Amino acid sequence: MAFSIQNSELLVTKGLIDGQWVDADSKGTVAVFNPATGEELVQVVDMGEAETRRAIEAANKAFPLWSGKTAKERSDILEKWFDLIMANQDELAAILTAEQGKPLFEAKGEIAYGASYVKWFAEEARRVYGDIIPAAQQGRRNLVIKQPIGVVAAITPWNFPSAMLARKIAPALAAGCTIVCKPATETPLSALSIALLAEQAGVPAGVINVVVGSSSRAIGGEMTANPLVRKLTFTGSTPVGKLLMKQCADTVKRTSMELGGNAPIIIFDDADLDQAINGALISKFRNSGQTCICSNRVMVQAGIYDRFVERLAAEVSQFKVGNGLEESTTHGPLVNEKAVNGVAELVDSAVADGARVVLGGARGEQGACFYQPTILADAKPSMRVFKEEIFGPVAPIFKFETDEEAIAMANDTEFGLASYIYTNNLKRIWNVSEALEYGMVGVNETAISSEVIPFGGVKESGQGREGSKYGLDDYLETKLICLGGL
Repeated sequence: MAFSIQNSELLVTKGLIDGQWVDADSKGTVAVFNPATGEELVQVVDMGEAETRRAIEAANKAFPLWSGKTAKERSDILEKWFDLIMANQDELAAILTAEQGKPLFEAKGEIAYGASYVKWFAEEARRVYGDIIPAAQQGRRNLVIKQPIGVVAAITPWNFPSAMLARKIAPALAAGCTIVCKPATETPLSALSIALLAEQAGVPAGVINVVVGSSSRAIGGEMTANPLVRKLTFTGSTPVGKLLMKQCADTVKRTSMELGGNAPIIIFDDADLDQAINGALISKFRNSGQTCICSNRVMVQAGIYDRFVERLAAEVSQFKVGNGLEESTTHGPLVNEKAVNGVAELVDSAVADGARVVLGGARGEQGACFYQPTILADAKPSMRVFKEEIFGPVAPIFKFETDEEAIAMANDTEFGLASYIYTNNLKRIWNVSEALEYGMVGVNETAISSEVIPFGGVKESGQGREGSKYGLDDYLETKLICLGGL
């Protein structure tokens, strides 16, 4: 299917530095492909270290102007940006589906989800409050104010290329910061299109800069080494996050990290089975399993294990896998062939170790970037699918007997982003929720993410929170002003 959108102005192939849409210094480009068809969509600029440095300098130059605006002025611009995103939702979704692969209905949902953060932080911009602390000595007053941290660098992934960027840019701008963004090379078009709309909404030159390039080492190295950058926010893998944190240590930058996940979904015997099946379907197979909070390990109590496997397989067998631009498609491709190879390797390893293929278990016939929706029964904690993030449409199902065993299995990982439980026992809800070592717990619900909640993990899944009233904290410095001689 040919790639086309009604508003061709939203299809941008250049980087954004200091309010100018520019080519790479080298004039080099990199291709963006549709993973469903393998066709080349466009060539985008291939920038590097020098362009990143100029973008940082532009953001630093724009910082006094932007941080000096009133909260209402920043809020009004963010409101206009939200309106423009939603007015162009269909076109933005078409771009997203073409470069990332997810079905159009999921892409439209992502656009609205990302926009919700813009709306939320437009409102939160007006609510950055300080304190007056009672003084320990006579004649003094202690005032606490919050100020924007400065220039922010943001690195975002390919699985949610619009939403992940919106939920970093929005709080940064609301707080009064300026930002330099590096979207994933696989999916730069979504980032560039929403940056164009931000410009149309009235965001001044240099406040948002977008550097597109295939050399993550060069771009990331400049972001982490440049002393003008005061904070780095990253969504991606744990190994890359650790490297960025080490690099940021030399200039003691603030960091916030949303890293890998290995989410358990624990389904107890007393759960509403229909509700649990629906929750597992949404959580495991959304975006073809390419989400950081998807149910990586499906843990089912012994009393309902066989029934659950049978019911889940019956539902998954109804999926329509194909090109996301086709209306009938329910699940699209993986992002590239490398991702398919990784998923195939994990499944083959599990089968070799004794897992039983109930459904799928092979590459898809639709193209090189497809893998069949797969269910593996008789999975064991010793298998790689228990220990490693799958990032594909594969549901390994593990059996457990007791609450204590379920908790121990769930916590047996270095990750701690999201977790889910299904039960109708109130005592169990409290005990298990509090015992799980995760930043987020969904109880009888897997669609937990929204702009109003603090999204983030513990352990090696990261630090900091995105969204909610806590979402501005990482973009603000707390300053004491002690007034003496009063």
